[in-house]
Formats: sequence, C-alpha cells, structure tokens
Amino acid sequence: MRGFYHYEMPMTKLLAFALMTCLLVLTQGCATLPDTQFLTARYQKQAIQFQNARGLLSAKRSAAIVAELKRSSGNLDSLEKQIALEQEIIGNPLVIGNKVTLLQDGPATYRAMFSAISKAQDHIHVESFIIEDGTIGQQFADLLIERQSHGVQVHLLYDSIGSLGTPKAYFERLTGAGVKVLEFNPLNPLAVRKPWEINHRDHRKLLVVDGHTAILGGINISSVYASGSAHLNSAKRTPLTGDGEKGWRDTDIQIEGPVVRQFQALFIDTWNKQRGEPLSPKNYFPLVNAVGNEIVRAIGSTPDDPYSLMYLTLVAAITNAEQQVSLTNAYFVPDAQLLNALQDAAKRGVDVRILLPSQSDSQATFHAGRSYYATLLDSGVKIYERRGTILHSKTAIVDGVWSCVGSSNLDWRSALDNDEINAVILGPGFAQQMLAAFATDLRDAEQITRDNWERRSMLLRLKEATARLFGRLL
Repeated sequence: MRGFYHYEMPMTKLLAFALMTCLLVLTQGCATLPDTQFLTARYQKQAIQFQNARGLLSAKRSAAIVAELKRSSGNLDSLEKQIALEQEIIGNPLVIGNKVTLLQDGPATYRAMFSAISKAQDHIHVESFIIEDGTIGQQFADLLIERQSHGVQVHLLYDSIGSLGTPKAYFERLTGAGVKVLEFNPLNPLAVRKPWEINHRDHRKLLVVDGHTAILGGINISSVYASGSAHLNSAKRTPLTGDGEKGWRDTDIQIEGPVVRQFQALFIDTWNKQRGEPLSPKNYFPLVNAVGNEIVRAIGSTPDDPYSLMYLTLVAAITNAEQQVSLTNAYFVPDAQLLNALQDAAKRGVDVRILLPSQSDSQATFHAGRSYYATLLDSGVKIYERRGTILHSKTAIVDGVWSCVGSSNLDWRSALDNDEINAVILGPGFAQQMLAAFATDLRDAEQITRDNWERRSMLLRLKEATARLFGRLL
C-alpha cells in the first residue's frame, strides 16, 4: 500500500504525477544508490560475532555456531562470507536465542498484535506508514487506550503522507487518552520540528511490546488486510471485520527474545530524530533471556545513513547465493545493480525465482516493473505473478538458510527515500517455513515464460516503456 505516492491512476495522468514527484525529489538533492562492487572484491576474513542477552559471545563459541550452520545447511561455502559481509554492512552482531513466528496475512498478524498489546504491562511502541480509521483501526485504538488507562505507556509514530486520509480526530482521541502520538515529517511545514524533508517518509511497520516482543513486516493498520488473501482463506474465510475489501497477501513475523532490543533502539532513534517529546521513564531495555533457537539481526534503513543498509544486504545475499534465491515483492522497480545481481546469479546456475503481483494498487509501478521481465527471463530468472489477491509481501530466502522479512520494496523509493525495517533470520529451520509459504503462493501464480510474454499487446508495451521512464520517481 503506497499512500500518497502510489495510487491507481490512468496512464494519461502519469506525466503530471511524475512532474509533481520530481519536485519533491529535488527537495532531497540528488541521492544515488551505493556502488556494490566491493561486495565481491572487498571481502576479507574477519571474526564473526554473535550475541546473546548478556553480550558478545566468545570467538570460539561464535565459530562453533557458524560451523553448525554450515553443517545443517549443506556446508555452503558462501555462508561464512555472507555472515561476515552482512556484519560489516550493518554493524550489529547476529543475536541468538530468539523465537520467530511466521504470520501470513492480516488476520493472523492482527490477532498476534492484539494479543501482544492486551498483555502489555510496561509500554507499547507502534510505528506504521498507514493507520486508517476503519474497523481495524478502531479496534487497534480501543486496545491502546485500554492499556494506557492501566498505566502502560503507549508511544505511536505514524507517517504524515501515508496516513493523510486519516481524520485528525482519530489521533486526537488517542492523545486525549494519554497516548503519546508523533507525526513523522508532517506535510505542513509549519508543524515540522526539524528541517522539512517532504520526500523522506517512514515506511516502517513495527510493534514493540514491553521490550521483549516485536512484530514487523509489510502490514499497515488498515481494513484491506482484514480478510486475508484468497488462497489462505479459500476453504474457510475468517475475516476479522465485515468491511474488508478484496483480501491482500502479506507477511509479518513475531519475534520474541534478546534481539528485540535492536528493534526497540530503532524505534527510539526515530522518535528522537523526529524530536518527539521525551519518552516516559519505562523499562525499555529489559534483560530478555533466550526463548528459542533462531538467530536474528535487525536492519533499519534510513536516508540519514550514507547508504541503504537493506539494499546492500540484499544485493550481498544475492551476489553470494550458490543454490537458490526466492524473492517475493509488491513493488519491483530494480536499479541496474540489483538487476545485474539477479542476472549474474541466474547465469552461474542459481535458481532465481521472483514472485510479483498480477495486479497492483500502483499501476505505474506495476508496469515499470514489467518492463524488466524480458531482460530477466533471457538470463534465466524465473518470474511468477500471484493471482486472486493484491500481493504486498516483502520477503527473501537465499540458499535455504538466509531469510528476510520486512517493509522494504525492491524499488528506488525504499532504497533512497524511506525509513524501512527488516529482520534477517539465519538458519534452515525458519527458511524451510518461508520456502513452504513461497511454494504455496506459487500454486496460485502464473509463470511468465519468454514465449507468452512476447504475446502481450502493444498497449501493454507502451505502458511499460512510459512507466519505466519515471522509475526513480515511483
């Protein structure tokens, strides 16, 4: 869901849209994507570090973890290099001892969110691109207000443009109940507490409860997710509300364990950068012991950094892939380096599969992404389009051991203009769950072959060529 920037529009309006967006881009200066050449040339053997609730593990224990990962994953030569490169890019160690639960579609995610919120005892942190005043939004607000009334301090951060259609009364009700509400980069420059950067948006979706539970992924607070996707609910539809539109396919995860402090730190950093009022004195970083076996790293990307951490991480993972790359994404407008990484992987024998929407809430982005199909197909990349739903997931699985779930799309805006949040989960156990979900989606997808792609109409070709001209702006 793309809010102000991405909505369904006739192609005749694309030029006007692009000119408007170009003006917004100019307010940010000439941002560019980082050079990824060092990913293949810069690797040096370095000590890989892991962390638990009490700090960094010894070099001996860290080496043992890597050895076990390689053993359980088929002794991949790329695994140790991938871990070291990601550590160099992100700067955070991988954290052991976590429990990760895969949440597919809105009903499962909202049940997990509502359950976590209802059990909160100390604080609740919410960050979302879109918060809508529908049935889901009202249930969400009611729960937050109920917890606030019991002394649980709630801090809520929402994006100004993403939530542009939400009545101010919705947030005023929360504020009146004691919830601390902060608008990210307000559209009104008179309301901004820092330099006005209208093109810098908060695209993250994050819930942190009591410093020990985090939920993140692609799902906003909106009733479009209320009924879930067609496949997952085809046998037994279980809508949370009666006002849900056609179900959306999305993916979130719930994480419990010591790595939650990394997600907590990202929320607090954004709150402080936006100059929100000082956080209430609560126990934001409790000692959280191991609750599971998953190895996780938090990745927060922001235009404030020299380059997008998630972009480099994903390109590094694809560059180092030896067996398989499986990507699912809602908005696909690749730059040349990502395109080359995918092509090169396929040419060296990696099974590269990309699952994309067959319909979208952003027609311009949809057609721009399709303009790259022929190039990818010619290099051996397999492309599928999900039918029967609006695909909004943002996931990646590499070599059956490296998984990523979060808010980042495969487009320029996510890499250059947005705050994004993702989790990397290392290990074959969770990766197998992700691959099973990917396989389920493929059953409701159409594979795009070179032959059937060549039979598309001239009108579609024209739309693709036109949209591709404005790829940086989408």
